Amino acid sequence: MKPEFVARNVRADCPDCRVPTTFEFREPGERGEFGTIIINRTHSFENKQYTRILYKLMRCIVCNRPGVATLHTPAQYMQSALESFWPTGIPHERIPENVPVHIQKELREAELCMSVEAWRASAAMLRSTLEKILIANGYDDRNLYQKIESAGSDGVITSARRQRAQDIVRTLGNDGLHEEWREVTQDEVDAAHKYVARVIEDFYDDRDTVLIVLGEKGRIVNPQQITQPWDSEALYE
Repeated sequence: MKPEFVARNVRADCPDCRVPTTFEFREPGERGEFGTIIINRTHSFENKQYTRILYKLMRCIVCNRPGVATLHTPAQYMQSALESFWPTGIPHERIPENVPVHIQKELREAELCMSVEAWRASAAMLRSTLEKILIANGYDDRNLYQKIESAGSDGVITSARRQRAQDIVRTLGNDGLHEEWREVTQDEVDAAHKYVARVIEDFYDDRDTVLIVLGEKGRIVNPQQITQPWDSEALYE
């Protein structure tokens, strides 16, 4: 979840608890605060005027993991605006245990990029994850567009999933890699993340059935087959 400033505390994903939780700014029972660095400076943030910047030490109420919030504050602390919060939770998607290690690592690296809000890098890594899934399952078409189309035609992924893989994952990754610079948003990456995880499930959740289909289509003869790396010239088509 996106961190939120709520009732003087911060609601955010905790990397240790792996669930949304509250990071409190002081001990329960109105006791002392954990600590604050104050910068007194009149400034503008998101088109509003503030008089101070606070770097506030906080603590997860479940596991005691520390956190630091950057807050833009007017006269009243309750009216502060949250700029950023550390640590950010890594949004791990649950995937089947039989997913090949190199695909798991590619997905987790994409999630690591997401955890530090590197959205363009996240988009590129998610696109790479999708391509690795398809290559590992025998889709050796020249470019990613055709690989996705072939997987849809084979019935391994649904028609809706095929369309979203094209429109969201592939296109967003291409934008981040070799199109003119533009801002990639968290919402876009969250959607790509979700659909890459669903494609992983399509291929590995009921693996025996998928292997039958891949065998019938001539994609994989040996279930342990791992294809060679793709043609680098076709990688971004």
